Amino acid sequence: MEDISVITAVHHPLRRRIHDYLLLYGTCQVTTLARALDSQVGSISHHLRMLERAGIVERAEDPNGDRRTSWWRLARRGISWSADDFADSPADALLAREAQRQGIRMQIDKLQRWHRRHGDPAVAEYDGSNTETTAWATPDELRDLSARIISTLREWQESIDTDDGQARTPVFFFAHAFPTEP
Repeated sequence: MEDISVITAVHHPLRRRIHDYLLLYGTCQVTTLARALDSQVGSISHHLRMLERAGIVERAEDPNGDRRTSWWRLARRGISWSADDFADSPADALLAREAQRQGIRMQIDKLQRWHRRHGDPAVAEYDGSNTETTAWATPDELRDLSARIISTLREWQESIDTDDGQARTPVFFFAHAFPTEP
C-alpha cells in the first residue's frame, strides 16, 4: 500500500506535470522543466523537493560535471493505489479521495484536449482508442485484471526502441475498473 504522502505529492497539478515530463524525457535540469512547463524556477524547485520527500524523484548527477546546476530524474515509474486502502484513517481516506478526484479530472481534461486537437496535422496519423467492456468479477478478479493491465503496459513501454529514429509523440493511457450497474 502506498503512503498517503506519496499519493498527495503526485496529485498536485504541477507536480503531476513534473512527474509526467520526467517520465517522458528523462533526467533534466530545473531550468529545462521550468521552461517546458511555463513555470518559475523557484516553483519547480519547491515542487521537486516535495516529490523528493515522497520518494518520487531524486537528484541526478550533472552529465557535464557542473555542480552549479540542479538535475533531477524519476526515482520510480508510477504508483498504484485505491482510496479504499485508507479506510482505517478518516483523514487519509479524505486525502486519498481528493487525490482520486484530481486524478480523474486530469484524465478527463487530457481526453478533452485530445478531442479538440483531433484535426491537428501534428497528430493526424494517431487514432485515439476507446476500449470498454462490462463483465462479472469478484474483488480478487478485479485486482487480477488491474495487475495484468499494469504488467502489459510496462511490457509495452519497455518494448519501444526510442533510439530507432522514428518520430513519436507522447501518448496517455488511462483505465478505470469498478463495480457498476446497467
